[in-house]
Amino acid sequence: MSLDSSRAMLWKALALGPRWVLRGSSAQFVAQDASDLSADAGPSELDWDALKEQVARCTRCGLCHSRKQAVFGVGDRQASWLIVGEAPGEREDALGEPFVGQAGKLLDNMLAAVGRSRGEIGRSGVYIANVLKCRPPGNRNPLPEEVQACSPYLMRQIALLQPEVIVVMGRFAAQAILGSDASIASLRSRVHVTQVAGRSIPVVVTYHPAYLLRNLADKAKSWQDLQLACRAAMHQSS
Repeated sequence: MSLDSSRAMLWKALALGPRWVLRGSSAQFVAQDASDLSADAGPSELDWDALKEQVARCTRCGLCHSRKQAVFGVGDRQASWLIVGEAPGEREDALGEPFVGQAGKLLDNMLAAVGRSRGEIGRSGVYIANVLKCRPPGNRNPLPEEVQACSPYLMRQIALLQPEVIVVMGRFAAQAILGSDASIASLRSRVHVTQVAGRSIPVVVTYHPAYLLRNLADKAKSWQDLQLACRAAMHQSS
């Protein structure tokens, strides 16, 4: 059996298919040793700790060569809110935590305004993660193949967390969660729904805190979006 390059990339990104090795001109199946199963298991098969370990040593795309460390996520694993950003920046790459620096402080203030905190324990807390777990060089925009390679990790985080609402911050995060290339302005102010692991989860789209630091007038719109997220989560839990 042979695989063309595009199919091989897709299988690798989604952790699907058997493990193959080339010997001469033919591809032959290689049985996996039991001790190697956790390393090669698809993200959909892993618990929190195994998933975090796999992300830490991930080499699915070229970002593994330029990162300082993978940025898995932060917050309580029982939290009912999931905040999804786009990718780590320079400080996040250095510290290993998403949304630090001025954008992180603004996010913390926004969450505090609706009674939420990344340090809160249990369902009243929030979990914060990015679509990409590694920083793109120079903080450039994520490439499609990078999003494709990393999205299975985020989908598994969602499946494990089982949030009552997902708050998506920024255009690339919205594209990854909703599969839409529409603008943030056109996606916000309404509740979307995504299907993950057989569950329907409400999704609220808003501006990225880094954008809000440059466009102060839109902070009021993000406040409206967080209030919408509160209502969506309340409806989901009722």
